[in-house]
Amino acid sequence: MDPEDTDIPAPLISTRRTVLPEWIDHNNHMNIAYYVVAFDLATDDAFSYFGLDDQYREETNCSTFTLELHVNYLREIMEGDAFTVHTTVLGVDAKRLHVFHEMLHADTGELVATNENMFVHVDMEKRRSAPFPDHIAARLRNIAAAHTSLPRHENTGRSIGF
Repeated sequence: MDPEDTDIPAPLISTRRTVLPEWIDHNNHMNIAYYVVAFDLATDDAFSYFGLDDQYREETNCSTFTLELHVNYLREIMEGDAFTVHTTVLGVDAKRLHVFHEMLHADTGELVATNENMFVHVDMEKRRSAPFPDHIAARLRNIAAAHTSLPRHENTGRSIGF
């Protein structure tokens, strides 16, 4: 994976997935917890593109932890509905990565939910934050730069309140 790659998808688009029967709650729609699961699966897709995959974790004994996340539930999604998640890299510094996910109904294109995350890179032996390796940091900066032209969703940076 070349950090100078100029053919970067903007946004990154996850694998198409389907709402599973076990994700349905007593209201007959996807339970709130499974939105986080779905966003986490999309994060795995994005992290593979970034080079922060299983092989990276095994070779470096480093990983990422979630520092903070916000979910906004905008539309119901039902059992069997297909969805994709569009991921935008909002920023990166020496140790942190800021991303924004938009879950879209795969057939209608309707925005279903949003998820904003702040991750930190961690040395698993020390269980402490650590800088990204140079090649990963360069890759993430390049992706973030390619995503700067994308419009920011109104939920980006949103805090809870009336």
